[in-house]
Amino acid sequence: MVLIAINANEGRAGTPETDARLDAALAALPSDAPLLVMIHGYRFSPRVPGQSPHEHILSFTPDPRCWKARSWPRHLGATPDGPDLAIAFGWEARGSLWSAYAEAARAGTALTGLLERIAERAPGRPVGLVAHSLGARVALGALASLRGPLTLRAVLMAAAEFRGPALRGLEGTPRAEVVNVTSRANCAFDLALRACLPRSGPTLGRGLPQAGRHWVDLSLDDARALDALHGLGQAIARPGPRLCHWNAYLRPGIFGLYRAVLSGALPFAELRRALVHPRPHPHAQPHARSRPQTVTAPHLSPSTATRPLPGARNAPS
Repeated sequence: MVLIAINANEGRAGTPETDARLDAALAALPSDAPLLVMIHGYRFSPRVPGQSPHEHILSFTPDPRCWKARSWPRHLGATPDGPDLAIAFGWEARGSLWSAYAEAARAGTALTGLLERIAERAPGRPVGLVAHSLGARVALGALASLRGPLTLRAVLMAAAEFRGPALRGLEGTPRAEVVNVTSRANCAFDLALRACLPRSGPTLGRGLPQAGRHWVDLSLDDARALDALHGLGQAIARPGPRLCHWNAYLRPGIFGLYRAVLSGALPFAELRRALVHPRPHPHAQPHARSRPQTVTAPHLSPSTATRPLPGARNAPS
């Protein structure tokens, strides 16, 4: 895979050097190869040593000492020598939650320009978007401003955004298909966002029931939804943690679902039908009766998996 780090800078994405590298990569990309854009969330900064997403979740080789450092490109099925293309989109997400929320809107404008460049250089090619936390606001802001045809598949993980901007994003890009992944483990962060902007209405953590057929909400706490996913060949671990802002990408099995959605291997209409009208699957995992446990994964331990939210200890999301 070609992995290109492109950062937002004063309303623009990238530099002349990254523009040239992107154009060359798009020209060489096989017609059936995936194209992926990954967007980090709160507390990261491409310009602050030790806080760069390009050394963390958006890297092939994140620092293994960080319990949250799960390589998104690797877990989305990419390999350094593969034929596909991934863009690690960085933006300034440091500072207070108020300032980061405002900066996310400016980063969305920069992302719009990047997506329009892709549409111009590679017309007709579907683009996969995966975003966490305030990165979802960046993604939805870009969708609201896009001009011209572009087919998008998006996965929003623990989205730090409100329903109003999300609806405007869908209206701006009617060909976008969006999976909104929520969980009770993120409720403290949702409450913090509503406390910062109390007149903005419900957050996407409560879903977007009025969105229509190009949007589907997936609650990781809904046993029927997890049963339905199991019936589609996507087994996600349960139960989940009680408090974890990063649950939507640390939960074992979750990246298999994201790979299938973003690549089109699992058609969006089939996924939406299964989640909107879930039916029990004969081989589904039994529903857990015990209290939710902490996330466990190869580099996580039950004693360290549940940690304070980013605002508590300046931990990037």
